[in-house]
Amino acid sequence: MINTEMTLAGKRIVVVGGASGIGFALAELAHAQGATVVIASSNETKVRAAASRLDGATAHTVDLRDEASVAHLFEVIDKHDHLAITAGDWSSSMFGTVRDLDLVQARGLLDVRFWGVLAAVKYGSRSIAQDGSITLTSGMLAHRPRPGTPLATAMGGAVEHLTYGLAIDLAPIRVNAVSPGIVLTEHVRQRPEAAVQAMVASLPVPRGALPAEAAQAYVYLMLNAYATGQVLPVDGGGLLV
Repeated sequence: MINTEMTLAGKRIVVVGGASGIGFALAELAHAQGATVVIASSNETKVRAAASRLDGATAHTVDLRDEASVAHLFEVIDKHDHLAITAGDWSSSMFGTVRDLDLVQARGLLDVRFWGVLAAVKYGSRSIAQDGSITLTSGMLAHRPRPGTPLATAMGGAVEHLTYGLAIDLAPIRVNAVSPGIVLTEHVRQRPEAAVQAMVASLPVPRGALPAEAAQAYVYLMLNAYATGQVLPVDGGGLLV
């Protein structure tokens, strides 16, 4: 029987990277729709504070750089319906021309944004519902690179191609990705307002997205039982300009 029930009510949602930004917005939205929310992040203080804001949510710390830590997380969490991974290392070393790239730092960035994601999928997929879903996070730079972004562009592209491969490898579990543009997270709001405005001025929707707007894309991919192997842009029309 095909499950066409478009609701998160009664579902168990795991958000790795859910202590802030898009991840917390997703946890908040899923909670509002009746899901039981599990938030995981590397910062114990932040993840516990985030979970305390959502009645019934649970908090777990995890180091995506450490496979044993990831394995332990999903042993503790056990059965769940949907997994979303929004965690990322936004170090300044992600940006810069290839001529000045520190390769040691570059390899370290992949520990979270690629290898850490792969570890979370490896262990999370073992206890996820067969009609559930996994949603990864890419970024607009994968399709619209800018000067000084070769590493960020490559990482986004790697996540998207990983999505395609996983959608086939893990079927019938669905695997998708969200590709956000500029989202007004805590991290982005630390930048000078003029710099943020310059990045979004040419967009058809000339502003940054609210975290809640980006979060809606993850919920859509969880709810649509016919969506797999998809990359969903939420970029204010950034792919058009």
